[in-house]
Amino acid sequence: MYMDHDDQPDHPPGKKRRRGGRLLRILVILCCVILLGLGGAAYYVYQGLQPVAGEAVEKRVEIPAGSSVKQIGRILHENGLIRNPDLFTYYVKYKGTGSRLQAGAYQFQTGQSIDELVLAMADGNTVVDASRFTIPEGWNVEQIADHLAEKELVDKAKFLAEVNQGSFPEYPFVASIPVKEGRKYRLEGYLFPETYEIKKGATEREIIAKMLAQFQKEWKPEWDEQLKKLNMTMDEAVTLASIVEREVVVDKERPVVAGVYYNRMREGWLLQADATVQFVLGKQRDRITYDDLKVESPYNTYLYPGLPPGPIANAGRESLAAVAYPEQHDYFFYVTKKDGTSEHYFSRTLQEHEANDRKSRGK
Repeated sequence: MYMDHDDQPDHPPGKKRRRGGRLLRILVILCCVILLGLGGAAYYVYQGLQPVAGEAVEKRVEIPAGSSVKQIGRILHENGLIRNPDLFTYYVKYKGTGSRLQAGAYQFQTGQSIDELVLAMADGNTVVDASRFTIPEGWNVEQIADHLAEKELVDKAKFLAEVNQGSFPEYPFVASIPVKEGRKYRLEGYLFPETYEIKKGATEREIIAKMLAQFQKEWKPEWDEQLKKLNMTMDEAVTLASIVEREVVVDKERPVVAGVYYNRMREGWLLQADATVQFVLGKQRDRITYDDLKVESPYNTYLYPGLPPGPIANAGRESLAAVAYPEQHDYFFYVTKKDGTSEHYFSRTLQEHEANDRKSRGK
């Protein structure tokens, strides 16, 4: 049979199929390579942005003013806080937080995430070099000044001068403190006993202001109304509270002792508080002698009627509250029990008081 040459195929039948299959394989391989590359890159980025592994270690880091994101990344990397400074730079720029990062000293910890580090720097949560000190209840201004001077937080002379002459218009109650002849320290009684934290290099005025701020915080508005009923000013109440603070150890007795002094003032009696004599003498004594009771001073409540010219110490919360809400009773005397409890016997008459005194001494 005769066959026309035009009807014959140009190529062998399986050749196109083989070439098409090869091209498909190449495309598949290429896609796999690309996917593997992308996956590897993604894993590299993911790993590079993970927190640094290992035991948590505190790191104090200083970020200088004007640092670029790249410089910050290098500082963090050098301190072992991030894995890759370049990835940190790209990440921060991607998040758009680079312009918010603030200079300063920071306290970081290895193992923190990049987001935690960035947030701390964006919020400016810098470390403040601070000092702590505690003022116990019942300390007077001079004791406070000595303590702060020993800790090298103040110059004692400057501190005492600020107590008497400093201006504190931000605390209105300071302006209401009366100027009285014989008053030793203007702010005695208003430097609230508490534990304080102050920044490094704080001035004498800043330290005093912090204690005045605490007094203002602790003073309850309802006490003002209560004191009006008792015909007492704030300063008189603070003065009486300072005496109660120094006379009483057991909190439950503070309102009782405050009531004793209110009864004495109402009847025009001398307060006869040993603590006021101790204040005049300038140091704590285990026993007050009869000669001590004769020491000449307007603070000596054995010689002068009524309250002294000002507070003799800085009272705490319980003593201030006791003066605002004294216990109502008819006691006029008290004497310390000598049984180690630091509590008192209370009495209505001098005869009862003398009997309690003998009992306290085991006679």
